[in-house]
Amino acid sequence: MLDRRMLKNIDILFVFFFLLLLGSSLIIQSTASFNVIESKPYHYLKIQSIWIATGLVLCTVVALFDYQKLRRLSWWIYGFNILLLLAVFAFGESAKGAQRWIPITSTQNIQPSEFAKLFIIITFADFLAKRQGKLNRFRDFIPPFLYVLVPMLLILRQPDLGTTLVFVAIFIGMMFVAGANPWKFGGLIVGGGLLVALALWLHFSTNLPSWLQFAQGLPLPLHEYQLKRLTVFLDPAADISGDGYQIIQSIWAIGSGGFWGKGFRQGTQAQLDFLPEHHTDFIFSVVGEEFGFIGTITLLFFFFIFLLRAINIGMKAKDVYGTIIAGGTVSMFAFHILVNVGMTSGIMPVTGIPLPIISYGGSAMWTNLMAIGLILSVNVRRQRLMF
Repeated sequence: MLDRRMLKNIDILFVFFFLLLLGSSLIIQSTASFNVIESKPYHYLKIQSIWIATGLVLCTVVALFDYQKLRRLSWWIYGFNILLLLAVFAFGESAKGAQRWIPITSTQNIQPSEFAKLFIIITFADFLAKRQGKLNRFRDFIPPFLYVLVPMLLILRQPDLGTTLVFVAIFIGMMFVAGANPWKFGGLIVGGGLLVALALWLHFSTNLPSWLQFAQGLPLPLHEYQLKRLTVFLDPAADISGDGYQIIQSIWAIGSGGFWGKGFRQGTQAQLDFLPEHHTDFIFSVVGEEFGFIGTITLLFFFFIFLLRAINIGMKAKDVYGTIIAGGTVSMFAFHILVNVGMTSGIMPVTGIPLPIISYGGSAMWTNLMAIGLILSVNVRRQRLMF
């Protein structure tokens, strides 16, 4: 439980900007989802409000719980995480070519891969905290990689490339925070990125020199539509009626908003339904179209201060476990924001990664709010009470 004296530790700015983001979510959702179901214009807004209300309860419960006690349950949580991801294949429901959801009621599902992000942050932080000062050699990086690889592969199998990439970001962020040798680990990351780029080039190339012909069309462990999404942003006009359509519509939406925006519910791309998934993955495009440059900069400023204060909380944590938890949570949020904004702006691949707190989605909202509760748990316990 939480001692009243701990309340003085609460980062007021962090909480304030977190609440600003929640308020922004409701305002943006009230226009972005207005035309999704014409007969029920406030359907998604009402459900989003329920997710936020229940999520705030979960956030409070997590904040009240001493995060250090989670270390005793680390392997149990890890095991539960694996079982939950396996349950998707046994009881999951398929939609849009993916099996990611487990039905709870006739109308509501949960997405275990969303909760898996929070579970891996909690358990991987304990795994790394026990290896503090022992992440200097290349072979030291193998056990942490294998630890994260198991749930990653299960998520990729669903298939859910976007969440798999989030796991990669969480892994990299937490390794650096835990003290992994920056030159050796950084070199591996750069090398891995170059290998991925090379593999994609070989897969899509059709006119390789004779000495490279054997590698032309290199098979990759991804579906063809996933590979296409990873590269179509480079030239969306080449597939204007297919995978490039979303990117083009999104760019038009953001660009047409100008400085001040077209006004609340006045955006043509979203309100006339030209822009797909405009209340989920492409909700940032709605912000750009209806609220303009001012709206997008304001929202990004909210996120910037929110993340800055979360980093400050991690730096002031009373133990390395709390610091690594905060680092993992910041990595998760930052990657979501970076990729979603980049995706909707046409400068990054379309990976289906939503904008945290803002996009519609129950599992994602609960995960985000519980992650915030975890940061608050670290925040309020940053000092030991003196008796």
